[in-house]
Amino acid sequence: MGHSHHHDHSLNTTRAFATVTLVNLAYTMLEAGYGFATNSLALLSDALHNLGDVLGLGLAWGAAVLAKRTPTARHTYGWRRATLLSPLANALLLVAFSGALAWEAVRRFSAPPEIPALPVMLVAAVGIAVNLGAAWLVRHGHDHDLNRRGAFLHLVADAAVSAGVVVAGVVVWRTDWAWVDPATGIVVSAVILYSTWKLVREAFDLLLDAVPAHIDPDAVAKYLAGLSEVREVHDLHVWSMSTTEVALTAHLVLPWPSSVPGFLSSLQHDLEHRFGIHHITIQLEDCTGAECAQAAAAAL
Repeated sequence: MGHSHHHDHSLNTTRAFATVTLVNLAYTMLEAGYGFATNSLALLSDALHNLGDVLGLGLAWGAAVLAKRTPTARHTYGWRRATLLSPLANALLLVAFSGALAWEAVRRFSAPPEIPALPVMLVAAVGIAVNLGAAWLVRHGHDHDLNRRGAFLHLVADAAVSAGVVVAGVVVWRTDWAWVDPATGIVVSAVILYSTWKLVREAFDLLLDAVPAHIDPDAVAKYLAGLSEVREVHDLHVWSMSTTEVALTAHLVLPWPSSVPGFLSSLQHDLEHRFGIHHITIQLEDCTGAECAQAAAAAL
């Protein structure tokens, strides 16, 4: 039951990434064409940003496909960790494109070109609908899957960018202030940088095998130390195997083999349901005589 559910989830994830990637690629081509036709920095910058997102979404799509590969003798965990690379690549692409956008906006302040506001507004309004629709397709599970979260944030940020372009078009249309077009580019750049900082930090943490943010390592250690017969817990490690799977290894010191550790039968169930830890490896260490008494006293 659990395996088939995971397979269906992976299949749905792959289809969602494929759909949003292709839809955004089509819209990016449309927006770039209108941007060149109208000489609008706001549209061209948004199209450039969308192109970066298409590349990022393609990476997320590829990571989702790789994560489905079965383990081999050399890759015993499969390719799950491929999903950890995609969010970082997505975030770095966003930062790079936002920097290019800001640079071009500053350069155009000295001589902003005349912009036909109505086409800019219409194309950007289509972008809002496209990006919000694509974000809706990948919304499920993005709270617990950094790969999906990276794509989701990309798409929501794109919708916000397109909304800013619509506002800029309205202002230019009503006031003929051509400088609003490059000013919008700078604002969009700042919004992108702000929205991606958390994603960059989380992606680096995952690559460095940090404890996932949703897990309290002290609570895990306290739970293990409170198990029957356990005198000491050490070498406890918790890390992400992928953007959806968490692993744990720990050494438990207890009287062995004089007492049978019946808690092992329920340990995996409790760790998964209490903390969301799926892959558990426990090493039992003998604790007898004075050493065991000393460990028990130290734990009090």
